[in-house]
Amino acid sequence: MFWQRRHRVFARFSNFGSVTGLYAWKTMERTYRVVVAKPGLDGHDRGAKVIARTLRDAGFEVVYTGLHQTPEQIVQAVIQEDADALGLSLLSGAHLVLVPRIVELLKAAGRDDVLLIVGGIIPDDDISLLETAGVARVFTPGASLADIGSWLESALDSREVVQ
Repeated sequence: MFWQRRHRVFARFSNFGSVTGLYAWKTMERTYRVVVAKPGLDGHDRGAKVIARTLRDAGFEVVYTGLHQTPEQIVQAVIQEDADALGLSLLSGAHLVLVPRIVELLKAAGRDDVLLIVGGIIPDDDISLLETAGVARVFTPGASLADIGSWLESALDSREVVQ
């Protein structure tokens, strides 16, 4: 329907707020698949849902796993969905335990090629530890949706060109 198409374009514009973001889905090397997951016992998923919807509206294929996922369930979803990227939303303070476990499981499954991003309440002192563990980028509260979407697109596109 015409209204639905118009609504999708509006959603793209309102989420990214820039011409670049609005047309992000047209400029990507290909459609990338992203798994968005909430590991651990944290029950607050509004941010993860906003990110999932924003990425979807920008042209990414997004799979949201839901709340209370174990590292094993998350890695299984990445494998089953043949994901290009994995976004973890963490608010519980367990990021220094859960993220290294997920990285370890991805490597064991031969999927250490998956781009790993983390978002949520992450203390500044822990960001370098997560990056050392294998996280490509950490987004903390206040990061704009446009920055997250354009960074992810650029990071995945640069990997595509290299291959």
